[in-house]
Formats: sequence, structure tokens, C-alpha cells
Amino acid sequence: MSYTALYRKFRPNVFSGIVGQEHIVKTLKNQMKSGRVSHAYLFCGTRGTGKTSTAKIFARAINCLHPTEDGEPCNSCAICQAILAGRSVNVIEIDAASNNSVDNIREIREEVKYAPTEGIYKVYIIDEVHMLSNSAFNALLKTLEEPPEHVIFILATTDPQKIPATILSRCQRFDFRRITAADIAHTLTGYLAEEGFSATPDAIQYVAQLGDGSLRDALSLLDQCLAFYSGEEITLQKVQDVMGAVDNSVFFDMTDALGARDAGQAMALIEDMLLAGRDIKQFLSEMLVHLRNLLVTASVKQSARILDLSEEQSARLQVQAQRFSPAEVSHWIRCFSALQQDMKYAANARILLEVEVMRLCSDWAEADLEAISARLSGLERQVAEGVRVAVQQVPSAQTISPMSQTEKPKPKKRPPLLAEDQKQLQQDWNKFRSQISDTILRSQLSEVEIGFKEDDAVYLVCAYGALGDMLERKLDTLQTELEQLCGKSLTLKIIDKAAYTQWREATYGTSEEAQEENTPPDPEWESIMAGYLPEADIEP
Repeated sequence: MSYTALYRKFRPNVFSGIVGQEHIVKTLKNQMKSGRVSHAYLFCGTRGTGKTSTAKIFARAINCLHPTEDGEPCNSCAICQAILAGRSVNVIEIDAASNNSVDNIREIREEVKYAPTEGIYKVYIIDEVHMLSNSAFNALLKTLEEPPEHVIFILATTDPQKIPATILSRCQRFDFRRITAADIAHTLTGYLAEEGFSATPDAIQYVAQLGDGSLRDALSLLDQCLAFYSGEEITLQKVQDVMGAVDNSVFFDMTDALGARDAGQAMALIEDMLLAGRDIKQFLSEMLVHLRNLLVTASVKQSARILDLSEEQSARLQVQAQRFSPAEVSHWIRCFSALQQDMKYAANARILLEVEVMRLCSDWAEADLEAISARLSGLERQVAEGVRVAVQQVPSAQTISPMSQTEKPKPKKRPPLLAEDQKQLQQDWNKFRSQISDTILRSQLSEVEIGFKEDDAVYLVCAYGALGDMLERKLDTLQTELEQLCGKSLTLKIIDKAAYTQWREATYGTSEEAQEENTPPDPEWESIMAGYLPEADIEP
């Protein structure tokens, strides 16, 4: 006989076997006792919380020939046996992920007209209903609102936000809660005893925490550990070996290294972890959980009610939380969360982790306000602990010498003398541009002057920015014709007049600044300015 996975073998057959959903079980039982069974239900919740199992139990309970006084199905009558075996035509399970078209909904609309062959109700269980198309949802609306009296719809989904409001308003919604680690651990202990296996309490607790609120995930992890260590007692170390996880003490040590900004110690911890064959992504995920627990412990007085941890771990968290501020821990959580997203597409996760750890242990990477706030919180903590913090001395106003207060800025340097070729090109510019063959280009050049900077390029100083954009498209043609006219090799660049004037004034100053310095006028400078501003008067 083939092996059956634990999550399938221990699927509950009665309401009492549903773990952590007492509020839903009680409501459904009361509806059956009072005869107020609704025509449509919506079961929402994360994976592995019992949505499909509850729907199947409810379908048997309302059709059972001999239900118990508590509302449980007997699981022994002909109808219950047929539903358990999957051969009943009155309970139809539909996977909306693969049956999401209008045609599939039309088939349901045709089938609901016929009364059940046995029992009282015909139950349609549509799993992952959010995968239906918009047209399929619209086709389901009328049938869902006014189905025949013998039809009940049970819709199950992990993403209720994708379901249209018109569907939600026609259903009674039940939200399945995440199962606590304590409930999962208690359930796993019972299953292990029934199977004849043994495991240490800390190993069971760790598997329950890895389940992250899903009993099915926890059972799958436990099944994997039992297969790896067949016939042996399951310990915490063995579970960590199977999952590629690390001991909890590593997270405390890494947090201490980050707080002390000890990059060497942090890198050594990463190296030891990798040598032990641990998975980096699993380490990062559990590191985030540890930092979250640390932040809750540092911020909330009665954190034990929120954190589902052992007394030893809670006590150690209390001690470590006193050494760090919430701002520091929050900053680490943000950085590691972003790193976790980046690792999804990284070929070498180790490099990303090491770089991020070195950034957190350094001062050069603190650029945003949150990092600076975390740094200040760390400095305040060190000062409170009596650690001396080196502060750079800034000279006060009294220590500044009078000479430095009255010291004037250095004068601008003089513009360099133009080479003979540059002078000649500037003088012959009007002649050259009148000989350009392209009529449109020749017209555009009437608002262009020649300028030079401290490089060898010839700058076409345009009167406005749009003119430069137009010349940019014909720059190669213009350069070729100018080189033929002047017989020289040129490198043309385009700049608008405002930018060129601003550069000129920032580099060499204005004529007023030259007069304030009592410097004699420069004939070369006057000739250049006369070329740029022919209508301006250059005063001696």
C-alpha cells in the first residue's frame, strides 16, 4: 500500500478536529441546530487553516442521516460514507484555478436545477474562487443570489480582495485565523504519539513556528524530518539540519555584533554558518523574525502575550532588548527586509548578505534619515552606558582670527589669450555663415555667435535653447562645411547664451569686478566682448 502524507492522513473528519477555528465551528453548529443554514458561504484565510476540511465536514453534517446532538456528522451512514469516499453526486468539489471560464459556471447553473438524489442538500465547494474570471463571476451572480432551496454554495479563497463586492454581499463570510504555534505543537504531539514516533518538545515547538500559522505546512515539515531520520528521535538539531536553519544563539550574536558595529565578528558568524551548510535565505528569514521579536520586546511591556516563545528565549530577549533602542532595531528590520527582496533575483546570496552586514556596521553607508536616527540612538545608548564618544571639535567664533573674518575672496583669473586660428575664425564668422549652402541652416546661424572655453572646442553660442536643439540635428553637416571654408579641423559644441555667460562670469568675473580690483583693461577681453555684444560700450 502506498504511503499517505501526514497532512492527508490526519485530515479531520469532524468539527472537533478543526484546530484553532472554534468561532467558526460554533457558528456553523448553531445554524444547523436552529435550521438557519445559509445558501452561500465564503471561507477566507491563509493556507493550511482548515477551510476545505471545514467545508467537507459541513457538507456531510447537513446531509447526515444520523447526526449527533452536538451537530457532528456520524461518518457511518450511507451518505457520509459516500461523501468520504468521493463518490457522492450531492457534494461537488470544483477547482476554480482550472475551471474558471463562463462555460464551467453555465454547467453549474444547469445542474442546480435538479434535486439531490440522496440527502437534503446539494453542496458545491468552489476552492480558490478568486481565480474565476470576471465574466464567470458575473454568470454566477444570479444563481448565487437566488439558488434553489436544495443548493448550498461554499466558496473558499486565500485572497478575498480579488473577489467582486457583488459576490461578497451574497455570502456569509467566515475568516479563518492563523493557527497559533501552541495549538500546532499540541496537535503535532498527538499525531506523533498516534504514529509511534518520538520528538523533543523544543523540536516540536520549532516545527510549529516554522509552520507560520499553517497546520498543513507544519505537518509537511514534520513528515520530511521523520523521513530523513527514520526510526530516530527527532531533536531540534536534526530539524535544523533538515531545514538548513541555524541555532537561535546565532541571531543573538549577530544582533550584538551589529549593535557594536563589529564587522569582523559579523563576518565570522556568516562564515561559520555557511561552513555548517546552512541556507542563507533561511537564516535571513529567521533573523527578521528575531529582530521582530526584539522590537516587540523593547516596545511592549507585556510582550509575552504577543510572542509565542519559550521562557528561556523570552528571558534572553528581555536582556538583549535593554541594550538596543527601537530605532536601531527598526532600521535593521528595514534593511534586511529589502535585502530579502533582492535575494530573490540574486545569483550569489552570500555577497549580498555580507555587503549589507558591512554597511550596517559602518558609518559611510548612513545616508537616509532613518539610518541617521538609528545612529544617534546608538550614540545615546553608548553615552548612557558610560562609553566615551569622540566628537570632532568645531572652532567657535572667538577662535577665528580677525584676519580670517576680513579675508576677501580670491579675485577671478583673467581670460586666456586666444590663439591666432581662434581669432581668425571669430573675425570671419559672419563671412563663413553667409556661405553655408543650406538656406534654413544659414538663417538659423544668424542668431549664433562663436565662443571658446579652456578646451580646444569651438562653441556655437545660441541665443536660446530651442535653437541649439535644431542645430544639434545638423551639426555634422555644419562641421563639414566650416572645415572646408576655413581649411581647419574643428570640434563643434553647442551651448545656449545664458549658460555660456554664466560660465564666463563664474570663471573670469564681470567687468564691474575687474574695475573694483583696479586692474587695467584687457584689450583682448574687450575685443572678445565686442564680438559677442557689438552694441555694448566697453568702458576703459
